[in-house]
Formats: sequence, C-alpha cells, structure tokens
Amino acid sequence: MYKRNQVQEAMIAVLKPASRRHSSEMIGRVKRLLDTDRARGRNKRASDPEKTNFAFHSDAMPGRGHENRFSEFDVFALLMALRLMGLGLPQGIVVGLLRRLRPQLEQQYAQILRQSAADLFDEQQAQRKAKPGDLVFVTTDPRFIVITSEGDRRESRSVTICRGQREVFELIHRYGPGYTFTLLDLVPSASALSSALAESEPRTRGRARE
Repeated sequence: MYKRNQVQEAMIAVLKPASRRHSSEMIGRVKRLLDTDRARGRNKRASDPEKTNFAFHSDAMPGRGHENRFSEFDVFALLMALRLMGLGLPQGIVVGLLRRLRPQLEQQYAQILRQSAADLFDEQQAQRKAKPGDLVFVTTDPRFIVITSEGDRRESRSVTICRGQREVFELIHRYGPGYTFTLLDLVPSASALSSALAESEPRTRGRARE
C-alpha cells in the first residue's frame, strides 16, 4: 500500500508537469477526485456498478483527518482519471465512468503487469504485426479505455475496454454513425506508473522529530 506522497510523486513522474504550478494543479485535482468519490458513497446491494464501486478504493475510504493508503491499482485508477480529465471530460463524469469500469480495469491492469516490458515495447515486433491501413501503436498489445458518446448528450456515455485494433473497430461498427469515441491507451501509463511507484519512498506525516 502506498502513502499519499508516493501517489503524488509517482503521478508527477509519469505526467511530467512542466512547472511547480502544474504539479500543484495536479495534486488539487487528485484531492477533488477523491472527495467526489467519497461523497457519492456506495451501496453494495445496488445493481448499478456506478453505485456499487468506489472509483479509487476497493473498500470504504477513511474519513477526513485519517491517512489514506492506496493499492497500486488505486493509483493507476487515479492516473487514468487525470488523463481523462486532460481529454476534456468533467471531473464528475470521470468518477462515474471509472466506478463503472473498476472491475474490468483492475483485471486489465494485472494482465499488463504480468507481461514482459521488453515484449510489450518491442518496436520491431509491433511494426511486423502492422498491416497497411492499421492504426499506429507504441506497444505490441495495446489496450484502451473506450468512451462512447451520442453527440453531446452526457447521459448517453458508455465505457468499456478494448484490446487491440480489431476490438476497437468492432465496437465502432456496432454503434454506427452519430457517435463519437474517445480512446485512452492503458499500457504505457501502466508500465510507467509501476516503475515510478517502485522508486517512491514513503514520508512521515507532520514534522520530523529530532
């Protein structure tokens, strides 16, 4: 489990904000995401996964004034939230989408980390697998969060994970015209975050004792 300072430092290392101001903005966004998720609560008996799951914790979050601890996947979910907000999605929408997606996303994250980084980022292998007209990927086994929207209607958004170009195109063909699709590649972020967390060091809260 990781402390808040490790979470922030790892995400800053992955996102590489250009200035202290941008780092402060990122930390502020993380706090607001956590507060929004906590405020919505959850109902384990609900049939709607958006009401059943927290986005950034597997269990109930500690109350204010208590130190949060995060699993590696919790940190990854926060990182994906920041990336989705960077694509222009509102904070509240992002929290709802990640609540719905959490079980599926957690499974995908575990699968990514079980793969060899050398194989995943083998550029020559990726080029050999590519065919004329294919999309260009930075990994040999790309996986995407795909958000489907009907025009500008917020309530019509759905979210899923697709593995590879074929699943993405199959999804697009199922919906047809009139829909827009937002794709976010999981693999580079998962690999970079895992490495950054491994290098992070926990800090004691408050003033250090002499």
